[in-house]
Amino acid sequence: MVYRVVQWSTGNVGRHTLAGIRARPDLELAGVYVSNPAKDGRDAGELAGLEPFGVTATRDAEALLALRPDCVVYTAMADDRIFDALDDLARILRSGANVVASGPVFLQFPDGSLDGPIREAAREGGASIWVNGIDPGYANDWLPLSLTGISERIDEVRCMEVLNYATYDQAMVLFGIMGFGRPLEDVPTLLQPGVLTMAWGSVVRQLAAGLGVELDGVEEWHTRLPAPETFEITAGTIEEGTAAALRFEVRGMRDGRAAIVLEHVTRLRDDLGPDWPQPTGKGCYRVVVRGEPDYTLDLQLLGSDGDHNTAGLKATAMRLVNAVPAVVEAPPGLLTALDLPLVTGRGLLA
Repeated sequence: MVYRVVQWSTGNVGRHTLAGIRARPDLELAGVYVSNPAKDGRDAGELAGLEPFGVTATRDAEALLALRPDCVVYTAMADDRIFDALDDLARILRSGANVVASGPVFLQFPDGSLDGPIREAAREGGASIWVNGIDPGYANDWLPLSLTGISERIDEVRCMEVLNYATYDQAMVLFGIMGFGRPLEDVPTLLQPGVLTMAWGSVVRQLAAGLGVELDGVEEWHTRLPAPETFEITAGTIEEGTAAALRFEVRGMRDGRAAIVLEHVTRLRDDLGPDWPQPTGKGCYRVVVRGEPDYTLDLQLLGSDGDHNTAGLKATAMRLVNAVPAVVEAPPGLLTALDLPLVTGRGLLA
């Protein structure tokens, strides 16, 4: 069966989902939505940096939904426009189109606080929605859960992202949300009380559900390091003394101890935080299961261009694209990784 899909946005992730849609023989690109007037009317392949697809991008969302696609691949930025993104998703679902989306990330395993309208829209349209990626996503749902399947006893599950973000070309996220390049006394959006839990608490709760564990609560912790001198990254300038490295944890607590932990170690230079966890290769996602026995599993990232951040964007894109058939065939509603069968790269072996 061939599924007709619409790609919604052509930014950092959307460029890669377009390439991924093109690579799957069971997917047909029916249309592309763009918000930037400069992209309106351009060929989808050109926007993805590939050969022409013969599909023209448009800003007319209603015309795309009128095509009655089987699925919309939604990769529009949501971090700085959460409620606008929720409105987009509800609109798509009410039209009857299924959705795979990269955000808002808390929808990957929601806590019931903001997901009501999405569930109602899914019921109204008889459609399904699945929000996922690499993190939150595969690196901290099926990857750790699979590893726990060879444990005798589990004392702690820790999911880590250990990456240098210097080549991540997204100034709004780095400077505006994460607070890099800003004075250490400034508290950025990401580090406001409760925001880490809103974004990654879903990871902790989903792992607990997958393991059948009842948590007592979720706690946050973070620390930052200053730039020892002024230096440049792809997205801009990091001035001496401003934030240049960030380490945080979202901890699922059980009986007074951290039982399930999501940890990020983010640097803008490899020499920062030498005593912090170091990546395997140029960058990695790491799962550590403490118990009987202890396990450490490193997933190294490297794009064909030699950049680990490109690989992370590609991983998020393909996590969504490869799940399209399963999401279309799933019962209507807001799905989680625990609801879907194992998503593989079926049909992609060259």
